[in-house]
Amino acid sequence: MFKYCGYLVRNELLLQRAIEMGHAPPETAEDQRDNILQGALDIMGHAGVLRSARFRRVKTPKGHKFWCIAFSSNDPCDRLPATAPSEEEYKALKELLQKKFPPQWYQTP
Repeated sequence: MFKYCGYLVRNELLLQRAIEMGHAPPETAEDQRDNILQGALDIMGHAGVLRSARFRRVKTPKGHKFWCIAFSSNDPCDRLPATAPSEEEYKALKELLQKKFPPQWYQTP
């Protein structure tokens, strides 16, 4: 089981971001997935983490599934550091997402 260290992002925020970018509201499940991805890429781009982070599906300790913008992972295929990121690495995303805490570790579903 792999783990990721990052920030959880709700579907609603990602969909809203995609619509603000000019994408049409989703009509199908495929449209929704595309809009979620476009919203995430926009957020990651604005935070300057497109090259240093990954967009992954994770679950909380209570089993709830979310999207995560991850800075660290124990999955060698992701080519991310295995240790938690420094504040310098995540500060812009933290501010953009209005989070009050550093990135957390989550398991894959």
